[in-house]
Amino acid sequence: MSNSVISVISRFLEEYTSTTPNKLKVVDAYLLYILLTGALQFLYCLLVGTFPFNSFLSGFISCVGSFILAVCLRIQINPQNKGDFLFRSNRQCPTSQKITTREVIKPPPQDMMLHLLWCHLQH
Repeated sequence: MSNSVISVISRFLEEYTSTTPNKLKVVDAYLLYILLTGALQFLYCLLVGTFPFNSFLSGFISCVGSFILAVCLRIQINPQNKGDFLFRSNRQCPTSQKITTREVIKPPPQDMMLHLLWCHLQH
């Protein structure tokens, strides 16, 4: 039993390190940080108590919100999902101001990062 678990974990780590782009690894490290921060806050609440309960709620809910936003960013910048996040753009034709063209555009990763930062400022 333990050999099969160890082989599955080692194969997962080999494939993760060889096939995952560096941008996704950075986002994954941020996700791990947020997960550990939320777990530490929850563990502290269980061990010490919930005297400043509002403080615990605000910190824990902030971790959950940040985790959700980072997962959304990871999904958007994943190259395997590149066809899922296309949007239509109305661009004006250079010849006439009245005619517009509709084209499908994939937003750049910088745009997605800006959305993440904007959402973090909002909550």
